[in-house]
Amino acid sequence: MSLTIRPLTEVMAAEVTGVDLTGDLPQATVDRIRQAWLDHTVLVFRNQDLSPATQAAFTRRLGDLEHHTVSEYTHPEVPEVFIISNIKKDGKYVGAAKSGRHWHSDSQFLEIPSAGSLLYGLEVPPEGGDTLFASMYAAYDTLSDEMKARIADLRIVCSRVKAWPISYPNRPPLTEEQKARLPDVVHPLVRTHPETGRKSLYIGGNVVWEIVGMPYEEGRALLDELRRHATQDRFTYRHRWRKGDAVMWDNRCTLHSATPYDEERFDRLMHRTTMLGTAPA
Repeated sequence: MSLTIRPLTEVMAAEVTGVDLTGDLPQATVDRIRQAWLDHTVLVFRNQDLSPATQAAFTRRLGDLEHHTVSEYTHPEVPEVFIISNIKKDGKYVGAAKSGRHWHSDSQFLEIPSAGSLLYGLEVPPEGGDTLFASMYAAYDTLSDEMKARIADLRIVCSRVKAWPISYPNRPPLTEEQKARLPDVVHPLVRTHPETGRKSLYIGGNVVWEIVGMPYEEGRALLDELRRHATQDRFTYRHRWRKGDAVMWDNRCTLHSATPYDEERFDRLMHRTTMLGTAPA
């Protein structure tokens, strides 16, 4: 079966078939997957059988891997793999529970945020637990000329520390050591993709705390307006998970958000690898 790429919506996402991500893929196949990722921003691979090691190996073909800032939920044998799960062992979650249930871009709070992420479903609930994606290319392209001019040179302060209790009210607070390793950073509100040259909104979620040089409330109101625009249904793709799905997305030009599910009835176990990016420009 040859590799095929089928678009899933008019603005983003495609399903890739005819490829086994555990195999020793020819470089030409990896190059084609990478180009499809740049073209469609979200790629879906069904019926995969990825171990932590093979997931990390495939992701590494596309870029150097990032280590998550919360190391307690990384895989004990493959630390580049971050575990997301509601499953408990000895009274403790084996992974990050209730993770990412707001629109965000992975690692935006770092000076060098991630380029992309690959999420693999080992156990998925039969209902709920979907992941939503939104195209920041399409969101930017459809802004008025007046709004584009208004935001062209704005910069945003991203704060993991300030956002932590809002994003994760059920998790322990950050330690002083963790806070020291997570200083606030400043990024452009509109970023230019380093590979495609296209402009997109870079408005993230809770970590985008304020706009530099703008009164706090005025800046928050502008960010809220842009997020409402950017997450309209016409710009989004909803992924309904099946066991064995691997979904890869471009953090430089998309937002994503997890949706709830019945955690008392169903188990969910996901593994995520993340590619290092470059400083937003």
